[in-house]
Amino acid sequence: MSDCIFCKIASGEIPSNTIFENEDFRVILDNGPATKGHALVLPKAHYADLYEIPEETVMGAVKVAKTVAGTMKEKLGCDGLNLVQNNGAAAGQTVMHFHLHIIPRYENDGQHILWKPTSPSSEELVEIRKTIVGE
Repeated sequence: MSDCIFCKIASGEIPSNTIFENEDFRVILDNGPATKGHALVLPKAHYADLYEIPEETVMGAVKVAKTVAGTMKEKLGCDGLNLVQNNGAAAGQTVMHFHLHIIPRYENDGQHILWKPTSPSSEELVEIRKTIVGE
């Protein structure tokens, strides 16, 4: 897409702090990182979100994330790692180009990339399952 900033970054049209690149993906450091080393896996082809992207491209993104995660563990000494992928504004997606966040985590880094668990009843869970699987 001609107006997509992530397409421009992934293609190299806009400079970035690239830490990995292959034929299909560019991995850049996030300009507003949650932690030291926070990076984004960007497909070079445009897909708005998980609903649009082909399965093989998602699998490629995860493989790239695994490679980069190993390097981060070795070079940055992170204690853990979050992979985050948002779809739609309600889920926090701000750029409508599929991307996967790789967020190195450090003991006491002050980040809270978690959710507050709810407490649905057993009956509610059964109804949700039935709705999803079509029973």
